Amino acid sequence: MARAVVRGTYARGAQALRRGLSRILSPRHRPHRPHRPRLPHQAELGAHAPRSLARAVGLVAVVLAGAWLGLLVVGNVRTPVGPMDTNMTLRPSLTGGTKINVSPLGALELDSHTAPIRLDVNVDQLDPVRSQALVEHPELFSGLQEEIVRDVADGTRELAVRSCVAVVSGATALGLVVYRRPRRALAAGGLALGLLAVSGGSAYATWNPKAVLEPRFSGLLISAPSVVGDARSIVTEFDVYQKELARLVTNVTKLYEATSTLPAYQPDPATIRVLHVSDIHLNPASWHIVGSLVEQYGIDLIIDSGDTMDHGSAAENVFLNPISNLGAPYVWVRGNHDSAATQKYLEGLENVHVLDGGRPVTVAGVRVAGIGDPQFTPDRSVVAAGDGAERAAGRALAYALRTQARAGTPVDIAVAHNPVAAHETDGAVPLVLAGHVHRRVNEILPKGTRLKIEGSTGGGGLRAVEKEEPERVHASVLYLDRDTRRLQAWDEITLGGLGLTTAEVARRIPEEIIPGMEPTPSPRPPSLSPPPT
Repeated sequence: MARAVVRGTYARGAQALRRGLSRILSPRHRPHRPHRPRLPHQAELGAHAPRSLARAVGLVAVVLAGAWLGLLVVGNVRTPVGPMDTNMTLRPSLTGGTKINVSPLGALELDSHTAPIRLDVNVDQLDPVRSQALVEHPELFSGLQEEIVRDVADGTRELAVRSCVAVVSGATALGLVVYRRPRRALAAGGLALGLLAVSGGSAYATWNPKAVLEPRFSGLLISAPSVVGDARSIVTEFDVYQKELARLVTNVTKLYEATSTLPAYQPDPATIRVLHVSDIHLNPASWHIVGSLVEQYGIDLIIDSGDTMDHGSAAENVFLNPISNLGAPYVWVRGNHDSAATQKYLEGLENVHVLDGGRPVTVAGVRVAGIGDPQFTPDRSVVAAGDGAERAAGRALAYALRTQARAGTPVDIAVAHNPVAAHETDGAVPLVLAGHVHRRVNEILPKGTRLKIEGSTGGGGLRAVEKEEPERVHASVLYLDRDTRRLQAWDEITLGGLGLTTAEVARRIPEEIIPGMEPTPSPRPPSLSPPPT
């Protein structure tokens, strides 16, 4: 009993002691101490800095992406510059500068300024009305330089305003999509405007008007200095350059007029119409000529006997792109100015059939076989093999033709670039086509094969613009019987080169199909040396 009383007294005393201690240690009984701000822990400081940096980097990325998208959508200006229609655009760049694209010839680049933006000028086309005005009124060339300067200045001002709107709108819109907060979106737009202002200031401060004296050419324009002269001489002798420019514009315009007024011929529907072209040598006007002839003469098949290129370099390949859109299948054989890279590129184009090794193809109902030229003369590291290699190639082609005839699938037309090779096919095929010598030759070989050599459809190539009396432009339309695929007639089309407006069409009929006439074989082949280049 006494022991129980002692335990109860002890328990009550312990509870009272705990209550007293709790009251003493409660906040209202603690002595007042001044408030001190809590210092962040070192680890928290280390984690906060990367998050801030990541947000800043993210904002800059949004601004740049939005500005770029804005420029792509609305940041371009179409404006006339002299007789040309151009498209001017600003693009992000690490080095700045100006790039002028002249399709399909290539591009030239100018170190005009240093800034994170580049000015792209795409020359779309020559305006026929303004070009014709220059041709009819040569005195307008005296003010052409000032007109071009004004056009460029007007286009640049409009481009600056449009680019500001495009950059701010693009960055703001993308900021709103990413952050979904108007304040952050406006901050992105403001930052974009600031970056554009800094870029524009940098371009203005580093503007180099002498950059036009040292352009960098690419594509087919690599040969531009040799065509129009060194840029320094253009500046120092502008009067001479002005006259040359007037002559070039006049010649090209007149050439286009000549091809557009050729008389159209409606042949018998029982004939297959084959257009024979050769030795284009990088003349871009040739595609206009070929396209006009295809449309006006209802061409079923185009055969090109080679030397489409000048140097066979990969930079020239873009010149070949219009072939797919000429309106008729294109059969091609390699010339001595066409490289293996040229042939491989053409094999990848639509509507193109490459002949080599004597393997025949049937196109538009005509069975054609050919062999590429065994020599590539622009490669000065290899000694030219001469006529011996050409004869060997011709014999290989003749063997393939006779093999096809024995198999019951005779070839209708053979094609070789060099006439020396073409002569070896005599007796193995009714008709063989060639080029190379830049002039027309038509003859019956001793064993009955007709050899037709075409002149230069490119008028000698780009070199023609340098000559006072440029080469004539040659092409022929061959009419084949649809049942026998034998030659019935052909039209020899001759344009008066780049400097004249004459267009001649001469109808020829094979002697063997004219009653009372016998074909006369040539006793020996004519001189087949190519013209000097």
